[in-house]
Amino acid sequence: MDLLVIYIGLLGSFALAISGSLTAMEKKFDIFGVVTIAFVTAVGGGTLRDVLLSERSVFWFEEVNYLYVILIGTLLAIVFRKRLSKASKALFLFDTLGLGLYTITGVQIGLEYELNHINCMILGTITGSFGGVLRDILVNEVPVIFKKEIYATVCIAGGGLYLILYYQGVPDPYLQICSALFIIIIRIIVVYFKISLPSIYSNDS
Repeated sequence: MDLLVIYIGLLGSFALAISGSLTAMEKKFDIFGVVTIAFVTAVGGGTLRDVLLSERSVFWFEEVNYLYVILIGTLLAIVFRKRLSKASKALFLFDTLGLGLYTITGVQIGLEYELNHINCMILGTITGSFGGVLRDILVNEVPVIFKKEIYATVCIAGGGLYLILYYQGVPDPYLQICSALFIIIIRIIVVYFKISLPSIYSNDS
């Protein structure tokens, strides 16, 4: 695997491990629960991606450094939990960082496997968002991706931008940085201005 993909994936795992840890601690889980939710959040999307790619091994089986990074992120979240007093803002920050980084990783891997453009964007969306889906299900919440906030749409847009820049010949690491920042900035704007997709239930009695 391209080293740049691995580094981006490690950063994404670190951010999502903190996101998962904060969610679990907010729910008053014990230490095992915190570690479990952190792990699932960090590797859930990438694991599903690799299962869908039949020729590919699950990434954290091959790269044990992911497990170390997840453990470090979890421990830091536990140690500094009191300083992260505004848990919702910290959770949003790390979740958004992980979303941007992991989405780009998924699109890159799709290109490596010579998938078509739509499937590359789908793979990026799965990689970026489905760890959060599993996290929310395990803590008994409706996943963000299925309700008011534009979440998966941001991943799709970021994946589309990555493909445009890729075929325009934008070199590494500017290609990855620009695409990841686009996802991060757009999600911040979407949440700040409370932009959401139209509801099909708005006119129901």
